[in-house]
Amino acid sequence: MRNDPRSHGLWEASAPEAPATSTLDRPIHADVVVVGGGFTGFSTALHLAERGIRVALLEAEEIGFGGAGRNVGLINGGMWVMPDDIPGVLGAVHGERALQLLGDAPTLVRALIDRHGIPCELERNGTLHLAVGEEGLAELRERHRQWRARGAPVELLTDEETARRVGSTAYAGSLFDPRAGTLQPLAYVRGLARAAIGAGASVFTRSPALATAREGTGWKVSTAGGSVSADWIAVATDAYSTGPWEIVRDEQVFLPYFNLATPPLPAELLRGILPGREGCWDTREILSSFRLDRAGRLVFGSVGALRNTGHTVHEAWARRSLRRIFPQLGRVAFEHAWFGRIGMTTDAVPRFHRFAEKVVGFSGYNGRGIAPGTAFGRTLAAHIAGDLAAEDLPLPVTEPRAQALRTVKAAYYEAGAQAAHLVGERF
Repeated sequence: MRNDPRSHGLWEASAPEAPATSTLDRPIHADVVVVGGGFTGFSTALHLAERGIRVALLEAEEIGFGGAGRNVGLINGGMWVMPDDIPGVLGAVHGERALQLLGDAPTLVRALIDRHGIPCELERNGTLHLAVGEEGLAELRERHRQWRARGAPVELLTDEETARRVGSTAYAGSLFDPRAGTLQPLAYVRGLARAAIGAGASVFTRSPALATAREGTGWKVSTAGGSVSADWIAVATDAYSTGPWEIVRDEQVFLPYFNLATPPLPAELLRGILPGREGCWDTREILSSFRLDRAGRLVFGSVGALRNTGHTVHEAWARRSLRRIFPQLGRVAFEHAWFGRIGMTTDAVPRFHRFAEKVVGFSGYNGRGIAPGTAFGRTLAAHIAGDLAAEDLPLPVTEPRAQALRTVKAAYYEAGAQAAHLVGERF
């Protein structure tokens, strides 16, 4: 996209073609206008269209241009925050609702993929949260206890079982979540888009929302070449927001995250490295993640931006890290490199905003966009359709507020990750 291989990397190179779309060049009418063409936007559009509701979706760039096309591809449930802490952040009622919704969200992703035949390299064998040392293992023991108390089928694995599943003795244990898995994220969002169009949604790319205005009892959303008049607006722009809802972007601090992909590994290595193809990430503060794609490429990522000196520093660190984790790899090479940004809220939980009457949106996924974005899109559709009352939503209504010193914090995170990786894993 934009002829920049570092924006979407392997995913752009290996995803099926996006469905054909056009730029909005005239006034149109719909029941709902969805702004944003990622997981939340297309899940909302799909679930509305399946109800027979006229929906038009506006995307400023291309399908999956934002976080949907740049991430690791882990289908995680829950949130970063410990389960027992969520009710303290969201309140007892909303906290438990959110935990239930997001714990079940990976199942929804799988069901949509199956129902619509979306070719997105879905792997159903779960994820492994990897313990680094005894401190990391203690954290996973507590996560295991809290999730099991809520009936989640997670398992705490020993170091031996973890080593067998990962192909590495670098970890003290792991938390296995069989509900989760991996997919090709850009292929998934393009598949959601195709399903939404097939259900009757109108999709317009390179059509950024520039302004909104009241029009009778509804709204008019204007682009450079046209407009959509609708009763409702669903805002699904998140960390890449521009235009009328930039506040969604400004209430988050950006944490850069990069991914590097090796060439396909030979069959003898694939027999020992992630033989079950689980997706993995570790308990370090500056975490690392890795998984395999369908062709057998090892996709390895961490905090950092691949620009200026960052590309050289992070790539060198990644080679050192992979030699430590998987010494059987030998010399490590990468054939794709890309990065994006994770939007972090002040308390690391998502937001539900009612920007005005019949203008609503979820945002702030804190690095967990695939399953939460899909689930919140279905929730938005149910609310707009009148099937889910405001008092029954999984999150309370919050007022969007820009984070203080957000650009300073983002620069600090980027520089800190580069400094840590400059000296890290040297042996």
